[in-house]
Amino acid sequence: MSTVAAQDATMYWLSGRTRNDLFMLYCFDDSGRSGAQLREFVARRSTEIADLSVRLRKLPGDLDYPAWVRCEFRAEQFVEHILPEPDWPSVCEVLGKLLGTGVDAAVRPWRLHVFRRVVGAPGGAGPAMVVVLQLSHALADGRRGAEIARGLFSEVGEGELVARDESVAGRLPAARAERGVAVERVAESALVTSVIGAASVARALGGRSAGFGRRLGIAAVEAAPVNPIHVNSALALLRMPIQFARTAIRGYQAFRAQQELAELTTAGRLPGPGPAFTPSLVNRSDSTDRHAHQVRMIVCDAERLRIPGCTVTVVALTAVSIALDRYLTARGERADRLGAQVPMALSDSRIAARNNYRSLGVDLFIDEPDLLARANRIAAALADRRTRAQHPLLTAQDRVTAVTPAPLLRRDIERYPLDTVPHSIAGHTVVSSVHRGPADLTFGGAPVRFTGGFPAIGSVMHLTHGVHGLGDTVTVSIHADTAALPDVDNYVDLLRDALNEVFDCAIAELGHPETSTG
Repeated sequence: MSTVAAQDATMYWLSGRTRNDLFMLYCFDDSGRSGAQLREFVARRSTEIADLSVRLRKLPGDLDYPAWVRCEFRAEQFVEHILPEPDWPSVCEVLGKLLGTGVDAAVRPWRLHVFRRVVGAPGGAGPAMVVVLQLSHALADGRRGAEIARGLFSEVGEGELVARDESVAGRLPAARAERGVAVERVAESALVTSVIGAASVARALGGRSAGFGRRLGIAAVEAAPVNPIHVNSALALLRMPIQFARTAIRGYQAFRAQQELAELTTAGRLPGPGPAFTPSLVNRSDSTDRHAHQVRMIVCDAERLRIPGCTVTVVALTAVSIALDRYLTARGERADRLGAQVPMALSDSRIAARNNYRSLGVDLFIDEPDLLARANRIAAALADRRTRAQHPLLTAQDRVTAVTPAPLLRRDIERYPLDTVPHSIAGHTVVSSVHRGPADLTFGGAPVRFTGGFPAIGSVMHLTHGVHGLGDTVTVSIHADTAALPDVDNYVDLLRDALNEVFDCAIAELGHPETSTG
């Protein structure tokens, strides 16, 4: 049995309160293959990819974390959308509606949406085939999702499609969240509450609480039929006092780590934490407003986002700083400071979680009029945030979460005020950047044109950006909530102009060679 990491369980449980699926768009030339042929290919190829052959199963009452179990492809995981008008704006309209949906990882953690014979898509003159891979965030983060998609759309021989943890995923028996367990949960809630209360005594590392946990676990086994779920529930009860003890120990270690971090920061040996910002109108919306998801994409030649000394992420952040500042000013809310949250993948291979990243809060320095100087300041701030995020002391809190008993983490997630906008936030928008590799992907025998992605929006982030490279193209995707941005096309125009402005500034000052826009 392969129990999921606490970070992944968090993503799964959050999906019951807010939409947090990954939506990864790939645009191909249209091969002319029928929907049935494409479905047969996906059904066959997905069986060769470990991450596309699992689902979640959970224990009653969430006594332990869910686990992954092997499963077969279902026909409904391939969805062909028939558009009244098969053009690019219609695809974007339907995609906006899809972003308000979620897959249930306990049934199947992924779905593939296909739009065929699309006219007017970027990157080519002929009809396009637009494919959107929808993944549960419990299954993958952005980097791992790109690897999964590459496996699905790569021309490789059978047996070559191997996920990073296939040695685990290939054996995965795991727990499933049945939609009809609400009544069963109510019947078990008293048991879960009593277990949590008894196990909390273990923080003092007393043998009495451990003995109670063992007796309670044995009683559960004796009272239940012989069933793997019942056995796993009993084992979870047996482990719970130990988990509480480990949580207490690691909690103290995390407290000491925070003190040491503060000392290093005060001494100037470690960059400080990211700044806090006042929410703007793109972070607030009246609960009575009508919410709807909207998406737009700006497909660029990658050379137009490459400036000497700056990464594509920094160039995109600089353009967002210009566009968002102008947009807010036009809406009558001039901001003194703006910031962005930038997810950063972590490289620690010892972490078993599928979601292995931190979000960095970065100042966008809108008070700096020189765009190249602004880009350099953003780059320096991003480097500082990365240095701090990668410091070993910051993993102390992760180590606490990793051993927290599942019922407590689930309770905290259920109680967290997701619908409340705090007085200070780590950024006004999200800019998530992932390079998805060379443009050697195919679907139905047709080559790929570009890729895009849409970070989720929530109660605080009503505007997010995806920056995704594939071969010689980079797509800047915009995901917005109409309750906060009713005029998203105005913002897109501002962002497109800002991207050109940053590039033109580089040409003027650095002599960067000009290339054409995609």
